[in-house]
Amino acid sequence: MNIGLVAHDSKKKLMQNFCIAYRGILAKNDLFATGTTGRLIEEVANLQVHKYLAGHLGGSQQLGAQIEHNEIDLVVFLRDPLKPKSHEPDVNSIVRLCDEHNIPLATNLATAELLIKSLDRGDLDWREMYK
Repeated sequence: MNIGLVAHDSKKKLMQNFCIAYRGILAKNDLFATGTTGRLIEEVANLQVHKYLAGHLGGSQQLGAQIEHNEIDLVVFLRDPLKPKSHEPDVNSIVRLCDEHNIPLATNLATAELLIKSLDRGDLDWREMYK
């Protein structure tokens, strides 16, 4: 499965810890991330990540394009709802595209853990048929 990983600046450390904790599951899948997030994940979790540009430089749009083409199966987007971003429309488009294309989306740690455990159990195998 193709997993998209995005984290706002204040959530990058949380994303790193999430990837360390679930490294065994994540390593069995193809990971895609915005530039800085992807680099930080690679550094601490020793996972291979396909990196887009940094989110504010177009990485969010690159991920959005893959979602539109049904090339992403699950998105973990650890966002900070208390600090609006200058590129907020790009960020909101990821959420909208996931809704539009039935892509499971986690925007907080609790939901991310549920989705990753579901992925490991095979609960998301329906995505293969959906493609």
